[in-house]
Amino acid sequence: MAGSTTTTLNDILPEIIQEAMFVASERSIMRGLVKNYTLSAGSGVHVNVPIYPVQTAAAVTEGNEVTNTAVSTNTAQLTVSPVAIRTLLTDLARTSAASNVVADLGRLFGEAVARKMDTDLTALFAGFNQSTTGNTVITVEQIFKAVAQLKASAVSTEGMVCVLHPEIAYDLKSALTTAGNTPFTMGAFGENANEAMRQGFVGMLSGIPVYETSNIANQGSAGNYSCAVFQRDAIGLGMIGDIAIETQRRAAFLGDDIVCSAYYGTGVLQNNYGRQLNNNSSINP
Repeated sequence: MAGSTTTTLNDILPEIIQEAMFVASERSIMRGLVKNYTLSAGSGVHVNVPIYPVQTAAAVTEGNEVTNTAVSTNTAQLTVSPVAIRTLLTDLARTSAASNVVADLGRLFGEAVARKMDTDLTALFAGFNQSTTGNTVITVEQIFKAVAQLKASAVSTEGMVCVLHPEIAYDLKSALTTAGNTPFTMGAFGENANEAMRQGFVGMLSGIPVYETSNIANQGSAGNYSCAVFQRDAIGLGMIGDIAIETQRRAAFLGDDIVCSAYYGTGVLQNNYGRQLNNNSSINP
């Protein structure tokens, strides 16, 4: 009887993991836009991030003692918890499938993890201080205003981004490419309008990149989304390890359980490093 071969599940498991990790990395835009922390084994399930307040220096008269400044910190805590997905792969499905079951499962698991991670991170946008707008259609001015507010608070533009839901981004593109009362024609924004018309995305606006993700939950009504302009240090993502996949034989079901899991926690580190953009979509009111 033949032993383990490349067609058995345990041999193809590394390929499933590789595919799942690749897809999760490709689909999860938020992971690369926030502050990442890695927990080693045995270090508990909490990441305590010290937050140092901005300090102010003062002029000193020559020969006088410099005033002592007491520096105190606040702490933002990220609590790691499991996220998982399971499927029962039957022997018949594996042996009779015309498609590449390895790639299919890896892609499904990777997309599931990516959506969950992005949704958890974008849900934090609603917790940012000083929302720039109410439930109205987004304008170009709001992006510039949010960036200006962050800069005025001495927030570095390095790592600053804007993340929008595609239906909100549609209205931004319409505003960028509106001439008179006619949307999607050459507007007053020059190269930004050209880029939005040619490529279908905004690219850079007010000196920061603009990203789109559908992994933003609506806020009550179908087209109401909390998007944001924020700097990387505004949000934290703590993880133990990375995506893990394991199998267990289910003989009674003539198949194998395949479980994909990830351990991570998310949280707002500094509210004043982000500005919420709470808008309604004109195409899905």
